[in-house]
Amino acid sequence: MERPGRSVPGVSLDAQVTPRSEVRRLTLGVAVAGTSSFALLYAPQPVLAQLAAEFRLDPGGASLAISVATGALALAVLPIAVLSEVIGRRRVITGSLAASAVLSVLLPFASSYGVLLAVRAAQGVAIAGVAGVAAAFLVERLGRAGVTAAIGAMIAGNTMGGMLGRLCAGFSADTLGWRGAFGVVAGFSAVCTVLTLIALPRTSDRVHREDMSGAPVPSRGVAAGMAAAVRTPVLRAQYVVAFVGMGTFVAVYNSIGFRLLDEPFALSSAVASLVFLAYAAGAVSSVTAGTLVSRIGKRRALVGALFVTAVGATLTVPDSLPWIVAGIVTLTTGFFAAHSVANGWAAAAAPEGARGQVSGSYTSAYYLGSSIAGAAGAAVYGHGGWTWLVVAVVTSLGGGVVVVTLNTRRR
Repeated sequence: MERPGRSVPGVSLDAQVTPRSEVRRLTLGVAVAGTSSFALLYAPQPVLAQLAAEFRLDPGGASLAISVATGALALAVLPIAVLSEVIGRRRVITGSLAASAVLSVLLPFASSYGVLLAVRAAQGVAIAGVAGVAAAFLVERLGRAGVTAAIGAMIAGNTMGGMLGRLCAGFSADTLGWRGAFGVVAGFSAVCTVLTLIALPRTSDRVHREDMSGAPVPSRGVAAGMAAAVRTPVLRAQYVVAFVGMGTFVAVYNSIGFRLLDEPFALSSAVASLVFLAYAAGAVSSVTAGTLVSRIGKRRALVGALFVTAVGATLTVPDSLPWIVAGIVTLTTGFFAAHSVANGWAAAAAPEGARGQVSGSYTSAYYLGSSIAGAAGAAVYGHGGWTWLVVAVVTSLGGGVVVVTLNTRRR
């Protein structure tokens, strides 16, 4: 009798059936790990204005609290993805999650902005072990055919983590300050870490790579794996979507707090942080994106999701709180649908022996977008105002649509 989740010789990865109990545990464990990682990664977003006031920064400078972490993540994700090929995906996921939780405890004690940025950079490296390995981990455990729903659940966990981390920080900031807010998020992350360690089956460190005949798939090597990950047009298109989509999304969310705290709205940090409830819409669209793909295909679903994201950004232009809320909800819905489709597409299209490199490349592009375009967007807002930020966002998303259309014609 085969162990749960073990490859059966002579049966393709797609044809193997993982017991439902293990599917649930795998999905839950990865979703909770994503919840913790995203809560930590974007916890500074609702307190950027407080950081700017204490350390005398402009919006672009304050947004470095986000960008240094996502930039470090983007640089670390490929080496960590390669490491996971050697020591196992589960070990990398759990070790990285524990390290990021420990570093979160140090943030409230940062004595200067430089120290805070250094800890955030280290935290970004730690989070790379979850963000860059999870999709490949699920493909290897569940097979290509069964991975779409699990990745949707993983992204939904990421979405909920982003929302809960921001809400915890935003609601704590008015009474506890930004240091206390970071402490609250650190406690939340500790709980998630324990749940992940319990949920992920220990057998998940066993990695199986066999072809249709049951023979092991030969290792491509790091260089050959990277070549395979970047030479396929359909994969390159997903990397562009990851960069553009995440970059524009983070640019909007980095800047919206400054806009809502300023006139004519002049909201408190707690009330302004309610905008992050829009992440609930993103959680729903992440999970339902697979259904949309099955009905209209990957390319149409992806282009449509990018279009919805651009419409959402446009709706936020008027100085009207209802319009801003509607726009943020629409933008969040579109972005997470696009991310779910693109991430699942990249995972499914990854060549054998290069899954880690493809997963790492996608995640690297995703967080480079957050780091570079997110900071650039905040700078555009600081110097040109909200309308110019929206123009930059819509233009970038339009470029993403063009790339997808040109590189996925046969899909």
